[in-house]
Amino acid sequence: MATSMRGLTQFIADIRGARVRELEEKRINKEMANIRKKFKDGNLDGYQKKKYVAKIIFTYILGYKADVGHMEAVNLISSTKYSEKQIGYLAVTLLMHENSDFLRLVVNSIRKDLESNNEVDNCLALHAIANVGGAEMAEALAEDVHRLLISPTSQTFVKKKAALTLLRLYRKHPEVIQSAEWALRIVSIMDDHDLGVVICVTSLIMALAQDHLDAYSVCYTKAVDRLHKLVIGHEYAATYAYYKVPSPWLQVKLLRLLQYYPPSEDAAVRSALHQVLQTIMANCAEPSKNVQHNNAQHAVLFEAIGLAIHLDTNSPLVGTAAILLARFISSKETNVRYLGLDTMAHLAARAESLEPIKKHQATIIMSLRDKDISVRRRALDLLYSMCDSGNSELIVGELLRYLKVADYALREEMVLKVAILTEKYATSYKWYVDTILQLISAAGDHVGDEVWYRVVQIVINTEDLQEYAAKVAFEHLKAPSTHESLVKVGGYILGEYGHLIANEPGYSPAEQFQLLHSKSQFCVAATRSLLLTTYVKWVNVFPEIKPQLVNIFDRYRHVLDAELQQRACEYFALASRPEDDDFLPNVCEEMPPFPPRVSALLGRLNRKHGDTEGDKRTWIHGGKEANLDKKAIETKVVASDSNGQADPSDIMGSLAGLDLSVPGNSAAAAPEQGSSKPPRAAVGPSIDKWFEKLTYHGEGVLYEDVQIQVGIKSRYQGHMGQVAIYLGNKVSAPLTSFIAAIHVPDSEALSVSFAKIPPNTIDARSQSQQLLNIECKKFFSQPPILTLSYLAGSHQTVSLKLPVTITKFFEHVKLDQADFFERWKLIGGAPREAQSVFPIDLAPSGQLDLKKHKEVVSGNKLNVLGEIDPNPNNIVAAGVLHMSLDGKVGCLLRLEPNQDAKLCRLTCRSTSEEVSAEVLKLISKPLTAARRPPQS
Repeated sequence: MATSMRGLTQFIADIRGARVRELEEKRINKEMANIRKKFKDGNLDGYQKKKYVAKIIFTYILGYKADVGHMEAVNLISSTKYSEKQIGYLAVTLLMHENSDFLRLVVNSIRKDLESNNEVDNCLALHAIANVGGAEMAEALAEDVHRLLISPTSQTFVKKKAALTLLRLYRKHPEVIQSAEWALRIVSIMDDHDLGVVICVTSLIMALAQDHLDAYSVCYTKAVDRLHKLVIGHEYAATYAYYKVPSPWLQVKLLRLLQYYPPSEDAAVRSALHQVLQTIMANCAEPSKNVQHNNAQHAVLFEAIGLAIHLDTNSPLVGTAAILLARFISSKETNVRYLGLDTMAHLAARAESLEPIKKHQATIIMSLRDKDISVRRRALDLLYSMCDSGNSELIVGELLRYLKVADYALREEMVLKVAILTEKYATSYKWYVDTILQLISAAGDHVGDEVWYRVVQIVINTEDLQEYAAKVAFEHLKAPSTHESLVKVGGYILGEYGHLIANEPGYSPAEQFQLLHSKSQFCVAATRSLLLTTYVKWVNVFPEIKPQLVNIFDRYRHVLDAELQQRACEYFALASRPEDDDFLPNVCEEMPPFPPRVSALLGRLNRKHGDTEGDKRTWIHGGKEANLDKKAIETKVVASDSNGQADPSDIMGSLAGLDLSVPGNSAAAAPEQGSSKPPRAAVGPSIDKWFEKLTYHGEGVLYEDVQIQVGIKSRYQGHMGQVAIYLGNKVSAPLTSFIAAIHVPDSEALSVSFAKIPPNTIDARSQSQQLLNIECKKFFSQPPILTLSYLAGSHQTVSLKLPVTITKFFEHVKLDQADFFERWKLIGGAPREAQSVFPIDLAPSGQLDLKKHKEVVSGNKLNVLGEIDPNPNNIVAAGVLHMSLDGKVGCLLRLEPNQDAKLCRLTCRSTSEEVSAEVLKLISKPLTAARRPPQS
């Protein structure tokens, strides 16, 4: 470009030719004066504006201040010529900060370029937004960037840039991004055929999912499906194979994304993921001679091991991983040792048993002396995580020995970890006091206040420890060189409990005072203030040294430090009171025990291990107990299902072999339990009618529009059931980016899961079948919701209530007249009885439609009993509800229609009042006349 602007070329040549700084500044000042004059005169064409702005940009890059040309750069952005527009955008991104007033002038021009059909204009605009990215610009243009990302007409490189621009905006201004509302549409792009787009979108989803787990839970199945295609199916372009490893960058991101969610309870997803992890570990069993190939494999392998640990620490995969890690921590390559130690720390933080790791304890301890400080830090983290009551003394002792020669950058963290381990795994009080005071002596300035605070708390709260602590503190103070933190501990403990050892040889009050006071001259004012408090405590318990103590108070009354002076004056007044006064003993009583509290050391350590901006660690150092709370708050993952298409003739055949003795793997698929925004089911006259009919029919249409038809076919037996969902594409184009997810309002009562991962695409004018495994654990009243999301020209989403009701799990019961009425009376009335009177429609003949009445009752799995009621128009039925956790519940029903009044009375009695009310609602609704409201 410079060759087409001779003036710019000459200017650059003049600057480079300047022999000294003064000549360079003179040339630049001359040029800036000329540019100001040209801009002031105006009447410049696009070429001249471009040339002068380019000179300003070059000057700015050299480090000179640019205070001219901003308005001209704004004007260049609106140009139709690429070269002028490019210079304009370059100037905006370099010369303007995110709060610049000039940025408001370019928002409309940027929006126009985002809406342009020219992908080059799109990219220039996206670069500007990502580089500047102020709050005002983000709020104004975030939706336009999102629209460019999801547009089916956008080029792949535009989609990549749009995804990364959204990621940049979200990290800077998360409040302007409609994260939850855009979730389904963004996740659907993970099915894009171009892996570059998938990598960029996955990076965006990783950031969004960390803060919106429920909204992005559908990405779990997509990630597993994409991994399966890459690793098992080898579905990728040759350009994305890096030394024969399929897109390692994408694999690493997907494996990390899966660690944000708890393990899926869906059998199909678990099986596919296990196969992927097994293949990854098998591929890395033997190292390659090619360094780049090894690097790519190791990047994927370590993330796969992290995911295997996250899923189940007792699985055979983790056993295989432990063997591989043992090899890695002894590797000659620094990076491999680092990653091996870090991943083994992850295993130690989650594992039930530490025995496989303890086998390599000597190697890990040797890593503390590695030549690389990053490896030493990871070895420290691993020793901290693998420490337990069995090896605590060995590890703590080794850390104390290493502390004396450790890097200064490591010492503060080492002190915290040694203090925590010493307290947590103390085998005796004496060992704790000896170790912690030895730590304070050795660490010196690297001991934070939290460490000695915690020592004092534990000594005060442990009566058996107080005398021994006073002796040990006294002995440590005898050392020629004593750190100030140790003086603080000694002063506090001797002040409170020095009287417990005062009668023993070598620990007299005078000796305690002489030793402690000899250290005060080397201490700062805050420590001497603490020692004054120790002295006033001694005035109360050691009258024999009171004159020396009062003399010190008197001397300190004249120091310049305000805190010391005030304390000395107050303590002098206290010590000068008459001996028969009880005021001093009351003031100097022993400190009461501290209330139970969480150790401040843990809080300090967690702050040092804070998450980075871009990615949050899915575990913390410190063993399994430390990770329990982090694991407990994770929300459950959506288990969608598989991309394999079932054989139409075979899908319902699998219903016949339903095994009632084994619940199977039908755990709750929908993770959004506890989600603040569950999906809202679609409503409408036809939709309600289809759903209502399927509550008492085994098969039929659940939903239909111009693009898609959803059919249902079901079979139930006992507390188990299977539902086949037929997804029909009615248009002449495929439905792409297909997502199917299940939301269960009460996953503790009802379990629903897909048998296979749903397909990503439904071909034109074809049908796909999916099978749901269902288990009724307890009573439930809200049906699960099926959410379908797909691209058909535009993005479409529909949420449908599935006809899975409590009556589907009823079983017929045969009763004669005597048994029925005996049980009827035994159950009794309210609250176990539910009754309703409602209007009914008559058949076209004007007679009662008994056939429909019986069809509704029997369709709800209740056995219609004949010759029970004296009135032949009345319907009597009975059934037993099967639940895997709450057992069986009986239910009796009487339906009494009145042809003359066109009313019907429905009475339901059950041992569970919830069941009575729900059965009443399910049966009365399809029988209620539509033309007028129910009457009571």
